[in-house]
Amino acid sequence: MTATSSATEATRPDPRPASSAASLHDDPRFRELRHRFRWFAFPLTVLALGWYLLYVLLCAYARGFMAHELADHVNVALVLGLGQFAATFLGAWLYSRYAARRLDPLSSALRAAAPAGAAEPLPEAAA
Repeated sequence: MTATSSATEATRPDPRPASSAASLHDDPRFRELRHRFRWFAFPLTVLALGWYLLYVLLCAYARGFMAHELADHVNVALVLGLGQFAATFLGAWLYSRYAARRLDPLSSALRAAAPAGAAEPLPEAAA
C-alpha cells in the first residue's frame, strides 16, 4: 500500500451512518452472538491445534512408536495422519451444526433489526 492510497482511504467517508456500527456493537444481542461464537470456536481451535502439534511432535520424537505396525503396512503414523483429516471434517461439521442452531438465528434477527445500510459491507477500494 502506498502513502497516497492510505491517505485516500483515511479521508474517504464511511457510507454508513456513524451510529449504526456503534449501536450494533453495543446491542446485547450482538454481544451474545460474539459470546456464543467464541464459546465454541476458541476451544475447538485449541483442540485442533493441540491435536496437530501432538502429531508433529510424535512424528519428530517418537519415531519408534509412530512406526509401530497396527496391521499389514498400516502403522500408527498413517492412522494418526488420516485422523487429522477426520478431525478437520468433524470440526467443520460440528461448527456447521452449531452455527445453524445457535448463531444463524441470532445473526438473522440482528440483521433484520439493523438500520438500513448498516448490514451492508463497505464498498471495495479502487485499485
